[in-house]
Amino acid sequence: MSAPVRFDSGTQVRESLARVGYLADDAIAGVVYLADRLDKPVLVEGPAGVGKTQLAKSVAEMAGARLIRLQCYEGLDESKALYEWNYKKQLLRIQAGRHAGEVAHGGGAVAWGDVEEDVFSEDFLLTRPLLEAIRATDPVVLLIDEVDRVEVETEALLLEVLSDYQVSIPELGTVAATQVPLVFLTSNNSRELSEALKRRCLFLHLDYPEPEREKEIVSARVPGISEHLAEQVVGIVRLIRQLDLKKVPSVSETLDWAATLMLLGAKSVDADLTRETLHVLLKYRSDIAKASKQLAVGGA
Repeated sequence: MSAPVRFDSGTQVRESLARVGYLADDAIAGVVYLADRLDKPVLVEGPAGVGKTQLAKSVAEMAGARLIRLQCYEGLDESKALYEWNYKKQLLRIQAGRHAGEVAHGGGAVAWGDVEEDVFSEDFLLTRPLLEAIRATDPVVLLIDEVDRVEVETEALLLEVLSDYQVSIPELGTVAATQVPLVFLTSNNSRELSEALKRRCLFLHLDYPEPEREKEIVSARVPGISEHLAEQVVGIVRLIRQLDLKKVPSVSETLDWAATLMLLGAKSVDADLTRETLHVLLKYRSDIAKASKQLAVGGA
């Protein structure tokens, strides 16, 4: 059991990601390459909006693989992450079997064993993202998004699946992967993940990019933007990130702001235009007020 070889080197990964619009540095490209060759999941940690989820999407796109996403949330359980039985359909099948038995045997009860094998078959199984990824025969990238939001019990379930890439279904037996999916787990580091989960993963920390790289991202993702405007956008965002805010602007919000300025026909940006469009960058009233005050003092 092994993953299909997709990548020949970290350099190939970096160049291929660039072709689908994701500008990866050597560290990112190297981890993706190793994850593919070592059949290891990648745990990607970092602040919200720095491109963790987009990395998995871009790897799937550049590899020609199907993306299967498990969005984590508090209360996520096995029935939503792994599988569950279609109880309504099973009930209808049992009722139909009972009716058929009554007709055939003059009203006699039909034995449960006569329908048990049928109702616990593939036709009644509802696959969820983890089982779907395990059973896939085509190349798959499995994205387990915001894993730090689930309870410890659900994290243990993920650990079991990612350890052996197989799932035990009592009524059907063990379902083992025919190939190892490329797995990305993202975390905003809102809680500490277990050492056992971390041990099984390659670790990648994504932070806000350096100005030059963020300018490259803006230029690549916002069509038609001038180098001058891209440089201004990145410079102002960098200054705003240095303020004591409830939520600093993410890379995705930098891109949204750059696109907004392009839509407004701006060739350059000053303090007044920045203040007028701060709601695109910042999501809290107190943050907008703080940034506006700083702009009034220092200018853009």
